[in-house]
Amino acid sequence: MDHEAEVMSVVDRRAKQSMTPGQRIRIWAFGAVAFLVMLYLLRGVLLPFVAGMAIAYFLDPLADRLEKAGLSRILATTVITLVFFSLFGVLLFLLIPVLEQQVITFVQRLPSYVATLNERARPILLEFYSHLSAEEIEKLQNSVGAYAGTVAGWGLDLIKGVLTGGIAMLSILSLLFITPVVTFYLLRDWDRMVATIDGWLPRHRAELIRFELKEIDRTLAGFVRGQATVCITLAVFYGAGLTITGLDLGLMIGIGTGLGAFVPYVGMLIGLIASVGLAIAQGAEWHLLGGVAVVFAIGNMLEGNFLTPKLVGDRVGLHPVWIIFSLLAGGALFGFLGILLAVPVAAVIGVLTRFGLDSYLKSSLYHGGEDS
Repeated sequence: MDHEAEVMSVVDRRAKQSMTPGQRIRIWAFGAVAFLVMLYLLRGVLLPFVAGMAIAYFLDPLADRLEKAGLSRILATTVITLVFFSLFGVLLFLLIPVLEQQVITFVQRLPSYVATLNERARPILLEFYSHLSAEEIEKLQNSVGAYAGTVAGWGLDLIKGVLTGGIAMLSILSLLFITPVVTFYLLRDWDRMVATIDGWLPRHRAELIRFELKEIDRTLAGFVRGQATVCITLAVFYGAGLTITGLDLGLMIGIGTGLGAFVPYVGMLIGLIASVGLAIAQGAEWHLLGGVAVVFAIGNMLEGNFLTPKLVGDRVGLHPVWIIFSLLAGGALFGFLGILLAVPVAAVIGVLTRFGLDSYLKSSLYHGGEDS
């Protein structure tokens, strides 16, 4: 046994001595490429596992708190998993009939909405066209038609990619039954998995990698946990507020506005435009338009002055444009799975980019002398 340990020690020393920095980089690059290829090939079956991992990451701090309070890890995991998915199921059970009824009502009233918008827009368009020549009007119409077709085609392709790459190719039963199981086991073994992965880190770079991983965790915690709480709170507020104002599809638009707040200002802006347009189509009564304006004014103040500073703060470090790009790119490449992975990948790339830039600014490549 001692002889085998001695042999392994000699082999390890020779491996360390013979491996150059360039070889290490090639090994890591090969591993990263192999991981991405595997992710792409298995994208059709990974959705419930990625969803379970995301939920487990979201709930891990709560499990740690219950464990510190005296519960065993298994008991804390069981309680949290049951409560979380029970609440989620009850929420869906209550919301789906209401949303379905709002959609049916909207479809029934859609012809009258179109007629109302057409009637209100005609005088404005006639006044605008009166200042243009026939040639300019024709050119404008052709340009608008071409751009509208391009945007519509791009949007349909994106939606098609999201659906075919994600939910459409997975059974709904897999999300209903596999995700809770994955969540339970990952949440139960989370700390053990973290310790195991820590043991795999290269020893000569372990401290540096741990520091960067903590930065990634800080970024993800601020966005996934903090921003998710902000989004849920805003979804409840906007959904209730727009419904009380009497806006058709108010609950659906409100929930979409709140959940879209993961990209600052974008969700609110889209929700505001949709709400105002629908309020005008409903007849443009002053109390309806005023109610929409009050709801969004309060929601914006609530988000900007209370929710985001308290729950997210300055921990995220992800620019809204970078988040939008990552979501669109993830949806186009991997479907719904890519949307779930977009923010974690964006956080990792952001942290690694800042690390690389900091290393560059301290290097001889930047200063022109010896490395500092």
